[in-house]
Amino acid sequence: MLSNNLSFQLYSARNTALPEALATIAEAGYKSVEAYAGNFEQLDTFTQELKVAGLTVSSVHISRDELKNNMINSIELAATLGADHIVCPYLLPEDRPVDKNGWVALAQELAEFNVQISATGRDFAWHNHDFEFHRLPDGSVPMRLLLDNAPDMYWEIDVGWIHRASQDPASWLRTYLDRVSAVHLKDVAKEGDCSDEDGWADVGHGTVDWTEILTELKRCDAELYIVEHDNPSDLKRFAERSFKTASSWS
Repeated sequence: MLSNNLSFQLYSARNTALPEALATIAEAGYKSVEAYAGNFEQLDTFTQELKVAGLTVSSVHISRDELKNNMINSIELAATLGADHIVCPYLLPEDRPVDKNGWVALAQELAEFNVQISATGRDFAWHNHDFEFHRLPDGSVPMRLLLDNAPDMYWEIDVGWIHRASQDPASWLRTYLDRVSAVHLKDVAKEGDCSDEDGWADVGHGTVDWTEILTELKRCDAELYIVEHDNPSDLKRFAERSFKTASSWS
């Protein structure tokens, strides 16, 4: 089910020299990568190294500030890299709304981003962490506020962060199945394990119960499945084991 659409989030490889990292990723079996801000600093070099490794770019993570202040440049960046998927990935703690009205306002801003990006034939999505699942004082959940108030925006669902938020990824998939355009395949280690890797695990080697999640993914129209680990101690091990696991899912 996933092997033809498997990509690799390059944030997972940020501690390895890029040419070496891309070679390792390609040798593990991946055909594409998801790029992030650190990859754009020397764009010509990045595109050349991708070519040498035989990899394409499936999607790009671009910050809210960049999308807000440099939308034209952001779209041109995606076009240069051949990426049809633009994802807004994160909010720093000081930038996160503190109440329902603030999250609704953010959703409306994201909806406008979506109008501009979709006009170019590209998809636009929000990528979650755990903070979007922490209830607000009025009981509302930020993730629902974002999706319900930006109804045409897609969602790049991160399974590992939902698990870390003590939520059920399969349940969220069922509710928003038609909104998911990409899936971050991420696993969480047993409590006390992998402390040198911030408690993350290789895909299929942690505590996430993938059985029900995979049932929902079979009903999902997601175009991309992206392997990620926020701090692997061994890039080769993580890339190879995660590819093997995800490729076996059918």
